[in-house]
Amino acid sequence: MAPARAALLSLSLSLSLSLFVLLLPSAGTAAAADQPVVKLSASQAGTGGSITVSGSGWRPRTLLMLLLCGQATPDRGVIGGTNSCANADGRAVTTDADGRFSRSLPVAEPPAPCPCVVHVATATGAKAQADAVFQVAGHPVEPLPEQTSGGRLSVLSDTRLDGSDGFLTWFGAPPGRTLVFTVGNVGTAAVENPVFQVGTAHGVFSPQWDERQWRGTIDPGGKARVELPVELGAGAHGDYTVSLKYGGKVLAEQPWGVGRPWGVTLFWILLCVVVPTALFRIGMAIVDRVRPRPRAAARPAARPALRIPWRIPWHVPWRRTAVPAPAPPAATPNTTLPWFASDTGPGTATRGRLSAPHEDPTTSSTSPGRKGSQ
Repeated sequence: MAPARAALLSLSLSLSLSLFVLLLPSAGTAAAADQPVVKLSASQAGTGGSITVSGSGWRPRTLLMLLLCGQATPDRGVIGGTNSCANADGRAVTTDADGRFSRSLPVAEPPAPCPCVVHVATATGAKAQADAVFQVAGHPVEPLPEQTSGGRLSVLSDTRLDGSDGFLTWFGAPPGRTLVFTVGNVGTAAVENPVFQVGTAHGVFSPQWDERQWRGTIDPGGKARVELPVELGAGAHGDYTVSLKYGGKVLAEQPWGVGRPWGVTLFWILLCVVVPTALFRIGMAIVDRVRPRPRAAARPAARPALRIPWRIPWHVPWRRTAVPAPAPPAATPNTTLPWFASDTGPGTATRGRLSAPHEDPTTSSTSPGRKGSQ
């Protein structure tokens, strides 16, 4: 019985080992199938031609960007970022339900020398990328810059943008934020005063890179919290992407939605209303000053307005007020000469007023002249 058991045990071990050896390649194939793959129809072509780029293992229904980049290898990636790529001749493609795609890409000279690759990266969603070696015929070739030995930094936490817009940003002032993240030194030497590159990109355009130096020392195996200022141009609005790069490698990307400066819009609306109104009033004033004026006709004197009290004090009882009689007109002075005044009125003799000369009949009959005549 003992030899039979030993033989049975050895048989079971051999079967298990054989099964493990058979399943090992399939497991490696499944793991490799999870990684995105890029294939080219040709490994070399001249400018003016085109190649077919196909791929598999990507997320279904995902938008991808296809670029021809210089100074890049599949191992080190695109050292200069998208500034080393022929962005104007790039193409976009969407994967199917199985994560596959196929797209024609024109061959153009990238701004950086070769070695070159066809760089495929996701434009939306989780970040994924893959490179395929390609040679542009007639394009210059230069060796890649040497990698710095010693310290290497890696982002250990998610990046975030701290800060908020001020009042002046509503009127077009440059919006600013602070990029905050935590890095760790995974190398064998300390990193002192590292210089990061912060890029801002609007939509699908290539980022604009600015150097930001962080003051401090990160020992091997240590970590540090880094804060770098980020600022956009005046009047910027829309969807932006902030990228962080160190040592020629992009470490992180952070989306940034910038609101529209409505104060600028309000200013232009008011300007379009106020300026035409002011010009119209100035023009009317000039026309009123230049045009001839008609002669003013003589107008009769306006009658004085009759003022009627509109408020009656309620504390005074209502009563009829007697209207005073109009005053008699003032007597006009007598301008008649004294010798022409009337003497028929009473008391004329007593007032001593003289009358006009006349002949008295009583004295005329007894006058001497008349006696002689008789």
